[in-house]
Amino acid sequence: MGELSKAVLDAMVEEATVDAYDEGEQLSGFYTMLEEHLCLPFVTQVLGVEVTVADIDLTDDNCVVAICVRDGFRQAIPVLELPLPTPAPEGAEWIAAYRHWLG
Repeated sequence: MGELSKAVLDAMVEEATVDAYDEGEQLSGFYTMLEEHLCLPFVTQVLGVEVTVADIDLTDDNCVVAICVRDGFRQAIPVLELPLPTPAPEGAEWIAAYRHWLG
């Protein structure tokens, strides 16, 4: 995933939030876009350990998290803190759009 222009990111933000009335609905819009477009599962490194990103979730405190799995253990990591592999999985541009929306 190359660097996306501000115009592209702005258009993605508009697409994710078009029918949203408040910040909670806008966040749900990004969660939906990630759920629809981020190609799962994929493997990445977290703190030097290989993990499989098996799913994404929206927590009760309004955080989009990646559900990382390794050896039967599961850990939720905020998607904005998740190191992406190279090449990034298909749909990872929605993480960039989410980051852009948050400012």
